[in-house]
Amino acid sequence: MSIAFHVPEHLIEVQERIRRFVAEEVIPLEPRAVGRSVDDELTRELQERGRASGAWAPQLSSELGGLGLDHVGSAIALEEAGYSLLGPLALNCAAPDEGNLHLLDQVATEEQRTRYLLPLARGEHRSAFAMTEPPPGAGSDPGALRTEAVQDGDSWVINGEKWLITGADGAGFFIVMARTGEHATMFLVSADNPGLTVGAHAHTIDASMPGGHCHVTFDDCRVPATEVLGAVDEGFRYAQVRLAPARLTHCMRWLGAARRAHDIAMRHAVSRELFGSRLGDLGMAQQLIADNEVDLHTSRLVLWHACWALDQGSRGGEESSRAKVMISEAVNRVVDRSVQLAGGMGTSEDQLLGRIYADIRAFRIYDGASEVHRMSLAKRAVRRAST
Repeated sequence: MSIAFHVPEHLIEVQERIRRFVAEEVIPLEPRAVGRSVDDELTRELQERGRASGAWAPQLSSELGGLGLDHVGSAIALEEAGYSLLGPLALNCAAPDEGNLHLLDQVATEEQRTRYLLPLARGEHRSAFAMTEPPPGAGSDPGALRTEAVQDGDSWVINGEKWLITGADGAGFFIVMARTGEHATMFLVSADNPGLTVGAHAHTIDASMPGGHCHVTFDDCRVPATEVLGAVDEGFRYAQVRLAPARLTHCMRWLGAARRAHDIAMRHAVSRELFGSRLGDLGMAQQLIADNEVDLHTSRLVLWHACWALDQGSRGGEESSRAKVMISEAVNRVVDRSVQLAGGMGTSEDQLLGRIYADIRAFRIYDGASEVHRMSLAKRAVRRAST
């Protein structure tokens, strides 16, 4: 078996193209998002620039208007997009749309592709994925799902409530997980359905997601049987189709943001003088710098390996769980150290570090908290040891 870390020329070209685009077209717009949520007007402007960049939706197939990159190629491209918190929005590879695009591409019927997938791939509207519920409902344990769907002739009627639904305010449609007897089914629900209500925004510490994180209720929400996504009772299986790759795309984007934080701190470390020396020449500062370098590099290696496994046809469950735990915690450490290196200004959004710090914290929770992935990894290890 040969192992190589050579990046092909075509991926280097994509990497450089996205890097230039983020530096020249996206970063100058960041002040418009400081201290506030990203609104749809800014999102539309970003995406207009993204479509003209030649790097639109790098993770999507050429049929859907993307660059057709595999998982390893996407890791390189999405890290560059994530160098700005606005970059993934500009290139249509941000959550939750990116994960929904992948799921729809794998599961949707031709009619559903035309109505939902193609407009989403073109950036004509946003979407939301509605699974998380208030306690005691589904969260880290999807099996606790309480929202129910009951078949009524040619329709299904959904009742229940969701919360912390990212992008819900202003989404064009929702992918909804609902219990169907002992199983679960996914439904496509248009935002204008009279049985769906988008309620209050949760006051979360992050602010980079258009549409916030909202409470959503379903009150006798009637959807035709043609809006079942995939097969009835297969919702839990389809959730894995979405979640394993989505964990890795989160890792890609946040690795880019952590690298940005480190670069900001390094500029400060080589320009700030303290006690007769540059900050970067002081021993304790050097330890922070070195540990950041190690965490960034090892995160990239773990990510690329997990992506390689998916590209080889693996389901990637164990690899993606391992990567999610390691990278989510490593990039949090990188950003925290970067704030420390920058001192008081590191807590300010003026240098962007404060914004990255606030936004990245939730990464250790969504798409499976670190503790849940550790439990899964430990169970696998125990099974292997028991055979």
